[in-house]
This record gives sequence, C-alpha cells and structure tokens, in this order.
Amino acid sequence: MDSRTITVDVPAADAFTPIRRIGGKTGWYYGDWLWQIRGFMDLLVGGVGIRRGRRDPEHVEAGDSLDCWRVESIEQDCRLRLSAEMKLPGRAWLEFEVTPNGPSSSIIRQTAIFDPLGLFGLSYWYAIYPLHEAVFGGMLRGIARAAQVVGNGNPASTNPPESRTADSAKDLSEPNQPPGDARVVDA
Repeated sequence: MDSRTITVDVPAADAFTPIRRIGGKTGWYYGDWLWQIRGFMDLLVGGVGIRRGRRDPEHVEAGDSLDCWRVESIEQDCRLRLSAEMKLPGRAWLEFEVTPNGPSSSIIRQTAIFDPLGLFGLSYWYAIYPLHEAVFGGMLRGIARAAQVVGNGNPASTNPPESRTADSAKDLSEPNQPPGDARVVDA
C-alpha cells in the first residue's frame, strides 16, 4: 500500500472537483506520457490499455470506465475508488478521499493498494515502487494545484501551469510540519 496526503486551502467540494474529472482528456495530472506507455504495454499483453477514456468529462458513477480503471465506488465530494482493469500480477485499486480540515481547508488522501498474486506479484510491486513514488506523488501535487485553481474561482481549468499555485501545494517530506502547509506523507 502506498498512501499520501496533501492539505489544500479550499473547501472539500473544490478539492474533490479535479478528482472527479480525472482521466480521459483531463489526464492524470502528472506523467500522462507514462500512463500512455503503461496503456500500450497493457495492450501488448491483451489488456484494455488506456484508450477507453471516460463517459462524461465532469461526472463519474460506479461502473464507469476511466481509461484503464473502473469506478468501483464514489461518494460525492468525499471519495473515489478505482479498480485497475489492466493486466497485473494481482489486483490493484487507486483511492482518493477528501476530508474537510476547517471551513476553507481540506486534506486529500491518495492511496494505491496492490494485492499481489504470489512472489512474482510481490516482486512487481517492489520493482515499480520508485516509479510509483514519482507518478503518484506528482499526481497528488497536480490534483492539489487544480483544486486551488477551482477554489480561486476558475472551475473550467483543472490542469493549471506548475508555477501558478506553487506556494499553495508544497511537497514537504517532513510529516510534522505546521498546519496549513501542504504535506505528502507516505505510509
């Protein structure tokens, strides 16, 4: 399991907006070219790849496909759980949870869960762990930047330029930072 959090200075509904828009033309907020490579590799072994996109750019429902994922469950403005449909040596889920942290602040938690199938599955998880560090960490920071843009009154833009809100979503490796600072914590 790989779990990390980041605090954003926006209400929970605004923090959840980029999460419900994830995938399809919006992309994954970081490393879209890596997701494309992963999708191509999946196609080579008979998987679904990443070509499916999504049914609606704004809303998702349980059962919807999001590229190589399937929406397992959604609780509006609170939680999105995706189940991987790509070929893997095990089962995988990607979950996003948003919890209010006061009237105008929220905590976004991103958790990647892998249930390996045997020794090969376990080896696979640990072999790609460094890649997950980069991709999932970048994705969470990208979601935080997009949430700040939504919270600042621009709901149409979910992929803001890196420099636009760099101060509002800092990646801090120390878990004991003062409240209000964004933090990424691995569990």
